[in-house]
Amino acid sequence: MMSIRLPLSVLAKKQAAAVPKGHFAVYVGDSRKRFVIPTSFLNNPSFQALLRRAEEEFGFEHQSGLTIPCNEAAFQALTAQMACA
Repeated sequence: MMSIRLPLSVLAKKQAAAVPKGHFAVYVGDSRKRFVIPTSFLNNPSFQALLRRAEEEFGFEHQSGLTIPCNEAAFQALTAQMACA
């Protein structure tokens, strides 16, 4: 059986298309696990603190998506708390 390999640009567009309107993707932890979260989280002070940490660690010229310097369990706990608020 022959397989077809898609160019990375096509794969990236497919992955970006998987983000619903009103959400955005972030990559968390050393394994860079992808999470899709609501844009409303941008207003949360705790999430803003994570974004400042990301800026300090990676700067604005980071080429591989928005990476959050946090372990996955802590990020999941924080986003679960924000979702309930």
